[in-house]
Amino acid sequence: MKDRAAPQHRTEFTSALIVEDHPLFCDALAMTLQAVAGIETVIHAERLAEALDKIEEGATPDVIVLDLNLPDVNGLDGLMRLKQAAPELPIMVVSSLDEPRVIRSAILAGAAGFVPKHSRRELFRAAFAAIGRGEVFVPEANGEALAEGNGLSPQDEAIRRLSQLTRQQANILEQICEGKMNKQIAYDLNIAETTVKAHVTAIMRKLGVCSRTQAVLIAREAQSMSGLPESWRTG
Repeated sequence: MKDRAAPQHRTEFTSALIVEDHPLFCDALAMTLQAVAGIETVIHAERLAEALDKIEEGATPDVIVLDLNLPDVNGLDGLMRLKQAAPELPIMVVSSLDEPRVIRSAILAGAAGFVPKHSRRELFRAAFAAIGRGEVFVPEANGEALAEGNGLSPQDEAIRRLSQLTRQQANILEQICEGKMNKQIAYDLNIAETTVKAHVTAIMRKLGVCSRTQAVLIAREAQSMSGLPESWRTG
């Protein structure tokens, strides 16, 4: 994989937040991270909400390791919300959903890398070495996941655009999708209406649209389950 930007130095990982609801796999993954990446401190969250709470409370891991199939999220929602909550942290997706379509969407949504569950330790070692250099990691066997990057589907493009939003902008877009106007959004979020207007302008700029209706269509396209695994179509 080519890196997104020329790395200036290697990042050393000493702590990780593992977001995984299977305790046995979480324990095995923690031992793997210690063995291959030198990670000494691991904190664990079984649900996305718990992970977001830990970040809100000040947890500062060097890397987040995320399972896509969590009890309280569907599809890429967990990845995108974590990226909005901690945009400076690399997120390594470790999932049993290793179809090329899933890998490609995860990278477009902001993942620093993707490792299929039950991969050998050597693959985990290569993944952490790559993201430590500032590269995006995808196993060679799944390289086709990004090979069609010049022909993004409408859903891929929607995911790419939404991944650029901040957490507050994503919250406001969600309320726009519910049909709320700026005044109501300002009241619900306890912020000034002028602040909401500024966020709406930034949202439309990042999404490349000229109206709230178009922004809603982009959001709905990204949330569409078409083309994604059946196991994601549960909500």
